[in-house]
Amino acid sequence: MSKKNLNIGLIGYGFMGRTHSNAFLQAGRFFDLPYKPTLKAVCARNPDRVKSFAANWGYESIETDWRAMIERPDIDLIDIASPNDTHAEIAIAAARAGKMVMCEKPLGRNAAEALAMTEAVEAASVPNMVWYNYRRVPGVVLIKQLLDEGKFGRIFHYRAKFLQDWTISQDLPQGGEGLWRLDVAVAGSGVTGDLLAHNIDTAMWLNGPITEVSAVTETFIKERKHNLTGDVQPVGIDDASAFICRFENGSLATFEATRYARGHKALYTLEINGEHASAFWDLHDLHRIQYFDHQDEGRVRGWRNVHITDGDHPYMKHWWVPGLQIGYEHTFTHQFADFLQATGEGRSSAPTFRDGLATDRVTDAVLKSAKSRKWETV
Repeated sequence: MSKKNLNIGLIGYGFMGRTHSNAFLQAGRFFDLPYKPTLKAVCARNPDRVKSFAANWGYESIETDWRAMIERPDIDLIDIASPNDTHAEIAIAAARAGKMVMCEKPLGRNAAEALAMTEAVEAASVPNMVWYNYRRVPGVVLIKQLLDEGKFGRIFHYRAKFLQDWTISQDLPQGGEGLWRLDVAVAGSGVTGDLLAHNIDTAMWLNGPITEVSAVTETFIKERKHNLTGDVQPVGIDDASAFICRFENGSLATFEATRYARGHKALYTLEINGEHASAFWDLHDLHRIQYFDHQDEGRVRGWRNVHITDGDHPYMKHWWVPGLQIGYEHTFTHQFADFLQATGEGRSSAPTFRDGLATDRVTDAVLKSAKSRKWETV
């Protein structure tokens, strides 16, 4: 059966541009999809580097102005993998041009930008998705399935953390390529929007809406040299962020993110405790979940170490034989495959822009609570 060609225009060639490009190339090789992805164009400001990127990944053409990319009639999908301050303008313009839109997280620098983006894609009725890739980890999806099946019963607790250590040095500058995440004007916030956003999206997917938060943030190094101006400027992002919250279902939660946890490069863990069962997942061991079911026979009741590699585990039948695991990059392939499958069925696949908006509303409430030192409603 012939498949409709889907021409992709990628904006941005950094780390996320590579993960997305790999997903575009691999999805159709492992999943039976209604579209055949074609890497039509990649856009970035540096012509020499974007030419090199295009040659390496197989993009047919390049652009140095994202507006020109959006105007091209041979582009069906705009994928935004550029810094946060570009997301809203590009996404809104792409939606108005009738393009499908995928966007890196966080959706906007704040909920106001995210709302404008959401309204634009919904008004245009174009397929849309935010790249919260941890929803596509097979182990995390298995936890979701067990929750939906009622295995946990009533949920009491949720806890998550995301720890890194790459910004500890006070000599590290802020701003510019590679360090724009430390520039509040570009990033919107620090670890709250960059790391906690992942934790929050996964948590609300698994456990439902968050209703109120009480938070604390800290900026440990108050001034840094700015790469673009050479001036020493105040640091506006949060280096560490922690909050407690209530979910709509009555459960309580704790969240923590920092870039000042020496020895941790990307420690993302989550645990959920229910009336009948508990589960734990760790990004460093992403192909496993720890699972406890109190309804097991007492003599053998205990935590199970479940190896997520079998054909009846989420997504795994598309990959290798049982016992052989997959990795981080596969989560993006899963997400893009789901996007194309949903698009072929005339719908958008979660997380949509509206889901991304929900996360941005929580991060806004977290930052507001840290300033007010009060509980804030989402």
